[in-house]
Amino acid sequence: MADIVLISPRFEMSYWGLEHALPFMGKSANMPPAALPLLAALTPPVHRVTLMDENVAPIDFDRCARADIVGLTGMIVQRRRMAEILRTLKDRGAFTVVGGPWISVREDYFGSLADVVFVGEAEETWPAFLEDWTAGTPAARYEQSGKTDLARVPAPRLDLLDMKRYAFGNVQFTRGCPFTCEFCDIIVLFGRKPRIKTVPQILAELDQLHRAGQEIVFIVDDNLIANKRAIRDILGPVVDWQRERDFPLTFFTEASLDLADEPELMRLMVEANIVNVFVGIETPNEASLRETRKFQNLRRGGSMVGRIHAIQDAGMEVWSGMILGFDHDDDTIFDAQFRFVSEARIVGSMVGMLNAIPTTPLHDRLAAEGRLDLSDDPAYGTNVIPKRLDRATLRDGYLRILRDMSEPAAYFDRLDALYLRGPLSGDQGRTARLAAKPWLRRREQVRFLARAAVMFARLMLRVREPDLRAEYRRRILRLARVNPRPVLLFVYALRAAMHYHAWRLADRMSRNPAGAVNSY
Repeated sequence: MADIVLISPRFEMSYWGLEHALPFMGKSANMPPAALPLLAALTPPVHRVTLMDENVAPIDFDRCARADIVGLTGMIVQRRRMAEILRTLKDRGAFTVVGGPWISVREDYFGSLADVVFVGEAEETWPAFLEDWTAGTPAARYEQSGKTDLARVPAPRLDLLDMKRYAFGNVQFTRGCPFTCEFCDIIVLFGRKPRIKTVPQILAELDQLHRAGQEIVFIVDDNLIANKRAIRDILGPVVDWQRERDFPLTFFTEASLDLADEPELMRLMVEANIVNVFVGIETPNEASLRETRKFQNLRRGGSMVGRIHAIQDAGMEVWSGMILGFDHDDDTIFDAQFRFVSEARIVGSMVGMLNAIPTTPLHDRLAAEGRLDLSDDPAYGTNVIPKRLDRATLRDGYLRILRDMSEPAAYFDRLDALYLRGPLSGDQGRTARLAAKPWLRRREQVRFLARAAVMFARLMLRVREPDLRAEYRRRILRLARVNPRPVLLFVYALRAAMHYHAWRLADRMSRNPAGAVNSY
């Protein structure tokens, strides 16, 4: 029997980390690490497994030193903290294994700090390693020969995490994406052929999240509609599951922009109570979209703004991913990005500078052209040396967009354009689904009103900046007068908390441009 500790290192502050917003929500982290409870589920019951998420609580290094195996997993934004943890573990004589997205594209990064490395997916290699370890013959490197059959993946061990500490739950339906975006490592890690869990698997995981008390759940698929026919077959049973239980879960997810061309699919998503969808817009510059092979954003059938409006009209808010620094970008791109987001009524947008991830086609091309900054901590916040912009101009323009996007009046004007003057009412989610049960609908409205009041009080007590505090108070109290729907009041209070995070993030980097990092 092996005593195993699995660790998820803390993240550096980022757009999605919501570090400045979490205190208003009463939570410690945005969502649980998906890899750890899945690895625990893949571990034969003869072994003992302990999970540690440093985003929720400090790592107990004394406990790690007593373990037989200590495993780490992490992404690019966790790599420096992973190295620090590994050095501490090695000083304590721990046997260390490392996997996850970052080491899968830079398997030499940690050198001798890792006794064993796992490249790519680990559903087959993790149990194989444990067999080898038990036999006393572990290899130094494991890599699956093929892609994981998701139909055979067990439900994650959520019981090993304190789920109450997380703002959102998460679930995965599919892996893989059919597109060929030059900068993306998803097709490198997971392939272009989407793989899909079975309906019973998915419903069992939803049951588990519901029992754990989760209410808002991120469907983590990199492109939920990668296989449109298959996802239709999944969404129907999800709708039935929700209806039978009075819609206990509210979802958000990721999808490609061609979702706008699928009215029936959008209807199913809304019926399943998916209220937000993250879309990789990247840029309004069509030449840059062609350059990076983002052809799905260029298909005929209307402008990108029009297609975003179509998704909003169907009943889902759109969050966007935007990238600066493509080869066809010049210094007009900064104003163009801001105009696009305003016209599209996008409230939340993750903006970043183009970054070349190892193993991607972009990395290979720029390396061949001698346009990569090979240092681990690039001076200008990205390893890409742009073609039409000098590096300081790119960094400074990026910081200006972060400030402009989080400028309070502009942020709330976009929110008003979508919810007060636009197609969304804030009531398109769970409470709308409960129209046939008035007593339950009223109870839900009371809950939303109470949550909105608590979050509003926290904003008024904890936001130190008087101008921001006054703006939040003005916007939310005005909403209470003109459209006092409890769900909408909660949406505005939550978005004020999320704005505070984005504003603090932009302000911190603007004060120290030399230390700017990509916000994702």
